[in-house]
Amino acid sequence: MLPVELRIDRAQRLLRMIEQDAPLLAVRVAPLSLECQESAKSHVQRLAALTRAELRRLMKEKAITESSDLIPQAAD
Repeated sequence: MLPVELRIDRAQRLLRMIEQDAPLLAVRVAPLSLECQESAKSHVQRLAALTRAELRRLMKEKAITESSDLIPQAAD
């Protein structure tokens, strides 16, 4: 499994790409029917929402991991 920092970085990059691509998406789907345009835009919105949720989950996981690293452990 990838380290949490790497997974956070990937999620952040994906979210930036989705957000920066919004104007171009409108241009790309313009020739499609209204139904297809709405479907594509809806899919992108769902993907962005899922990515944000995953990012929040990963940030919590990182915080928990870091806080458990700070707790003194008994010596063997």
